[in-house]
Amino acid sequence: MTEKVTTLYEAIGGDPIVRALTHRFYELMDRLPEAKNVRAVHPPSLEGSEEKFYEYMSGYLGGPPLYTDKRGHPRLRSRHFVAEIGPVERDEWLLCFRRALDETISSQALRDLIWAPVERLAHHMQNKE
Repeated sequence: MTEKVTTLYEAIGGDPIVRALTHRFYELMDRLPEAKNVRAVHPPSLEGSEEKFYEYMSGYLGGPPLYTDKRGHPRLRSRHFVAEIGPVERDEWLLCFRRALDETISSQALRDLIWAPVERLAHHMQNKE
């Protein structure tokens, strides 16, 4: 007898929730005064960034590998070297992600499972002091 493994993607509700999470994340980044520095390292329109983040998060959470299918390996750190990401930008990014996560995923246990590696990743993405 084989057990069915549930991915985080499935556990949080799949595509509609990943879409909602990534949309809310960029909405917050665009609107929160306390996210102005991280917003400033993004292009004037966040549409492309939101779509890429949605594609990335879909695969990251165990859903369809939309990002890698379309764009290849994420190479996140090297792709982000064009943006200066210091502690302020990192923390503002995390603030937006935390709020979006809290607003879109009802289960605290699932939010915790997602948060820890995302927080580590954000620290890894920092490329200036």
